[in-house]
Amino acid sequence: MSRVRVLLVEDDLRVARVNRELLERDPDVHVVGSAATLAQGDALVQVLVPDLVLLDVHLPDGSGLVLLRHWRSQGRTTDVALITAADDEASVRTALAQGAFDYLIKPFTGARLAEVIARHRARRTPRGTLDQAHLDRLLGVGGASPETLPRGIDAHTLERVAGVLEGAGQALSAEEVGDRVHLSRVTAWRYLEHLVRTGRASLDHQYGLAGRPAKLYRAQAGNAAQDTPQPED
Repeated sequence: MSRVRVLLVEDDLRVARVNRELLERDPDVHVVGSAATLAQGDALVQVLVPDLVLLDVHLPDGSGLVLLRHWRSQGRTTDVALITAADDEASVRTALAQGAFDYLIKPFTGARLAEVIARHRARRTPRGTLDQAHLDRLLGVGGASPETLPRGIDAHTLERVAGVLEGAGQALSAEEVGDRVHLSRVTAWRYLEHLVRTGRASLDHQYGLAGRPAKLYRAQAGNAAQDTPQPED
């Protein structure tokens, strides 16, 4: 497996240093450069050609969203994850609409940052054959349509939960998934159960010495999603 080449675009030098240290705990990740402005980030992307860019939204010379839109208009398909303190829904929707594949809200954990790398690898790993369900998830279409999701299930959150499972490489509990996507255990459980019902995840039970068995969820690789239930009246 080739190393993931990451470019950081972050104007806070302390934050950039911490993120670099967290990323390089993984020997298969190489931070190829760091920029503090839009102009520097744009120049380094062209020179270094990274696999993944971690891009802050608020930079001294403008918005990272503008830079992301510029890259996409040029046909640049580099994976971009937005990092920001802005947790408003409008910013998230704008970032996703412009082609960001993930969105991290400060402060975030090292585990959440590692999940970005795992999701990037999952997106870039050749599958040999491409089934319709996986293609729909890459394109952001198919079963995640708001018109066909049950009440209480948001399309963007559903894809983030599914991405956690796909990148984890192991079974996770609802609490573990919730921690990675900043959801309560109960909310994460509701999304995980939906993924199980639609064939995108499987459920295992881990039996301990006492008490109820723990529920663990894992991505159901290669399985086409089943029909998604219609909203309840």
